[in-house]
Amino acid sequence: MRINTTDMQNAFGKYLALVEKEDIIITKNGKSVAKLIRYTEPDYYLVHEEAKKYHPTKKVSYEEYMELVESSDQRYELIDGEIYLLASPSFTHQVVVNEISGQFYNCFKGKPCRSLTAPLDIRLFGYATKFEEDPNVVQPDVVVICDEDKVNDKNKYEGIPTLVVEVLSPSTRSKDLVAKLNLYMKSGVLEYWIVNLENKSILQYAFSNDREINYPVSHQLDDTIQSAVFPDLQIPLAELFTIDGR
Repeated sequence: MRINTTDMQNAFGKYLALVEKEDIIITKNGKSVAKLIRYTEPDYYLVHEEAKKYHPTKKVSYEEYMELVESSDQRYELIDGEIYLLASPSFTHQVVVNEISGQFYNCFKGKPCRSLTAPLDIRLFGYATKFEEDPNVVQPDVVVICDEDKVNDKNKYEGIPTLVVEVLSPSTRSKDLVAKLNLYMKSGVLEYWIVNLENKSILQYAFSNDREINYPVSHQLDDTIQSAVFPDLQIPLAELFTIDGR
């Protein structure tokens, strides 16, 4: 998370609590000047494995991300300072997304919540208190939103989806299983479905109001998945995987 010195001075107690969850970079005049980290008592009696070597890379700012988006016809996501190019999805991917969105539409029709499909920018900011401190922009395959009042004057959605669905593809597997799982958990999303086209299964995660992860539930082709948040949302997986994977 990145904050400026003014925010730190005005709300030191708030950021002191947030540092329990992640490091905080403090900036002045746009430059990083300090880092606030959680203090841990030395554990001299523990044996540590040798740390793996890595090469740090420069994180991309939101402004740099927007410059790229506005100068290109491609679709991109910004997660923890890294830009991901969204490749064109496969035919099977789109068929399954269409089946899911149809089931969601029927379930939520006439109700306060609404289901939507990509492309739709979802702006998330993890444990931070505002988007500028930890800007992330993703385009999930399907979302359910229950805070339509968070659509701004420019007709852009700035809320937090209640349920998010990602359909895996070879190019997004690690991102969906790790980076996005962590981002959705700490941003306040309550439920996350990961759809696997290869073995026709769905991995279902539920998150608490304290943004803690519950044990995932794996659903196979003969199962019926029931939402942890919306009891009326029950879908036999056989109705989603209507064609052989390609």
